[in-house]
Amino acid sequence: MTAGGERLRVVVAEDAFLTRAGIVRVLEQAGCAVVGEAQDGDELLAEVRERRPDVAITDIRMPPTHTDEGVRAAAVIRAELPETGVLVLSQYVNERYALELLGDSAAGVGYLLKQRVLEPEGFVDAVRQVARGGSALDPEVVAHMLDRRRPGGSLDRLSARERDVLAEMAQGKANAAIATALGIGEHTLQRQIGSIFAKLELPATGEEHRRVLAVLAYLREQEA
Repeated sequence: MTAGGERLRVVVAEDAFLTRAGIVRVLEQAGCAVVGEAQDGDELLAEVRERRPDVAITDIRMPPTHTDEGVRAAAVIRAELPETGVLVLSQYVNERYALELLGDSAAGVGYLLKQRVLEPEGFVDAVRQVARGGSALDPEVVAHMLDRRRPGGSLDRLSARERDVLAEMAQGKANAAIATALGIGEHTLQRQIGSIFAKLELPATGEEHRRVLAVLAYLREQEA
């Protein structure tokens, strides 16, 4: 449901019929209204422009070239209709596409592996987060990036404990779970998270936003 109590309106783009049907079913069972479906990037743009949904969900690879049609369509949607959130689904971890999608802002954007659709509660939570103007980045993508951290970059400002906290955040854990995993209190954890945000010079947006921005800082460091 949206803030006004209305059903969340979604357009789904996926060229594989059975996969698209599965996504639609998960969304509808969660109370979302799927107001349009598409099989390629052009159809997606047409549906979004006509329906003006809360969120557009798209596969990365669609006809005609099966390369990056979804990412390119997502960029157009973000430019033309910033009030529509965009959630991109990928079969495999692809850091370049994640960085290209997120650009300079993580607002209203998500990047998940397709396997998350098999975890309906978490998948729908990500859709709702994006609809609210938040962000959702797959923890497996983040963990992969953290494993490839380049020495000498901005993350080296963090202490060893702060890097541990960021690694736990990358797995999508809530603060209580992170505190338990690291054997620290939640107040201590909050101070460390605040320190991470400060050292990475992240803007004072909502905490969920800043968590993703912390990952963005890492992603940009890899591209430098």
